[in-house]
Amino acid sequence: MTQVRTAHTAELDTATRMAVRRLLDEVFDDMTDHDWDHALGGVHALVWEGAELIGHASVVQRRLLHGGRALRTGYVESVGVRASRRGRGHGAAMMEALERVVRGAYDLGALGTTDEAKNFYAARGWKLWQGPTSALTPTGIARTAEDDCCIYVLPLTVPLDLSGELTCDWRDGDLW
Repeated sequence: MTQVRTAHTAELDTATRMAVRRLLDEVFDDMTDHDWDHALGGVHALVWEGAELIGHASVVQRRLLHGGRALRTGYVESVGVRASRRGRGHGAAMMEALERVVRGAYDLGALGTTDEAKNFYAARGWKLWQGPTSALTPTGIARTAEDDCCIYVLPLTVPLDLSGELTCDWRDGDLW
C-alpha cells in the first residue's frame, strides 16, 4: 500500500533525508549537491510503499520578480518517482499535496521542467511562461534564455502577464 506524507525539511530525520537523496540520485542522472540544496528548506511530499521511499517532491519559498513586484513563490523542486513505480499516479498525488501548500501560502507557484514532463504539469493547470526569463545575480539582472520555454507557473493571487519578463532570485547551481 502506498501513502503520501508531507513534512517540512526540519521534520525529516537523518535516515529519511538520506533515503530522499538516494532516490533523487537514482531518478536524476545528473543530481548535484546544489540541486539537493534547492530541494531543502520547505515542504516535502514523500510517497512510501511500505518502508520503501518511491517518490519525492518539494516546494520551497523563492522570490520571483514580475510586473514591478517581488512575488512570494512556492517553487517546486526535485519531483521524481522510482522508474519501476511510474505511471501509477504517484507524481500526481505528490503534486496535489504540494499544490495545496502553494495555494494556501504563496502568491503563485513556479517550477522548471523537462520536455518529458511538460504535458504532466499543463494537465494540472500549470501555465507555460511565454516571456523572457532572467535571474537577479550578484552583478545585476542576467538573461537566462536557456530556461525560456521550461518555466511553468500556477497563477493564484496576482495578475500575471505570461508574455512579460520573469526574474528569479539568486542561488548557487541552476538558477531556475
